[in-house]
Amino acid sequence: MKRRTVIKNTIFGVGGLSLLSSFKAIEEMVHPFGKTNIGVQLFTIPGLVDQDLRGTLKTLNDIGYTEVEFFGPYPFSAEVAIKQWEEMKGMLQLKNNAFYGYTAKETSQLLKEHNLMAPSMHTDIVSLRTNLGPLLEGLAPINPKYVVIPALLDSNERKDAGDYRKLADEFNRFGEQMNKYGMKFVYHNHGYEHATYNGETGLDILLKNTDADYVQFELDIFWMKAAGAEPVQYLKRYPGRFKLLHIKDAAAEFRFSGDGGTPDQWMEGFPKMADPGDGIFDIKKIIAEGSKSGVDHFFLERDLAPNPMETLNNSFKNLNAMF
Repeated sequence: MKRRTVIKNTIFGVGGLSLLSSFKAIEEMVHPFGKTNIGVQLFTIPGLVDQDLRGTLKTLNDIGYTEVEFFGPYPFSAEVAIKQWEEMKGMLQLKNNAFYGYTAKETSQLLKEHNLMAPSMHTDIVSLRTNLGPLLEGLAPINPKYVVIPALLDSNERKDAGDYRKLADEFNRFGEQMNKYGMKFVYHNHGYEHATYNGETGLDILLKNTDADYVQFELDIFWMKAAGAEPVQYLKRYPGRFKLLHIKDAAAEFRFSGDGGTPDQWMEGFPKMADPGDGIFDIKKIIAEGSKSGVDHFFLERDLAPNPMETLNNSFKNLNAMF
C-alpha cells in the first residue's frame, strides 16, 4: 500500500477530518495545478522506440511518465503516406514504422504492462482523406481519444481565409466520423497558420469555424512562439479548445525565416530547442494557463532530442516540479 494511502486510511480511522483537510491543503501546495499526467510525444525519442519499443516503454514508466503519443505512419495508413515517410525515415536512420514490430493489439498490451496510456496519436491528412475507416479501425485497440494532424504540408491548401474555412468544414466532417469510434479530431499548430487574412489568422479561423464537439486542438508552444504568437493569449482566448499541449523550451529566441510552412524552416528550429525549464520560456506560466483553460494532456516534445535519455530524465524532473 502506498504511503499516501496509509496516511489517509489512518486519518479516517481516528476520525481526523480536520487533519485530512490539512493534508489536502498541503497536497494543493505541492501540486497547485492538480494531479497531472505527464506524457511524451515519441518523436522526441524516435531512435529509442525504433530499436526497442518494449524497453523504451518500461523506461518511460520507470522515470514517471504516464502517457505517450505515437506518430505515424502505421500499417493501416494510406500507402502514399507510408511511401512519403520512407525518405524521412532514411534521413533519421530509422528502420521501422509504428508500431516497431508489434501489432496495434500487442502495443496496447505493452502499454498496459507498463501502466501507460496513449490518449492521442498523430497521423496524416492523406490517410484521413483516403483511408479513414481502416485507419480508425486500426487505431481502435490502442483506444486513443484524439487523432491528430501535426501539419498541413501542401501550401496550396492554405493560401487564404477561404481555404482555412474549407479546412474547418473538412475537420468537422473528420470529427463526426471519429465520434462513432469515441474519438475526436485534433489539429496541431506548426507556425504557418498565424498568417493574417483581413485581421484574422488561419488558426483563429479554424478555431471559430470548427465544432468543439468534434474538433479540438493541440498547442505546440515552440512553433507558436516561432510564428510570433503567444500561447498564454491563445489559451485565454479559446478556453476549452486546446486539450493537448506540446511542451518544449528554447535555448534562444527563434523566429521562422519564412512563413513557418516548410520542413526546412522547422529543422532550423531544432538546434534552438531546450528541455522544458532549461530555456527562456516561462513554462510554468503556460502550464498554469493551460490547466485553467482545459488542457488535459501535457506532452514533452523536444523534436529528435540529441541526448534522448538526458532529455527524458531532466524534462520529467523539471516538469514534475511545475505541476
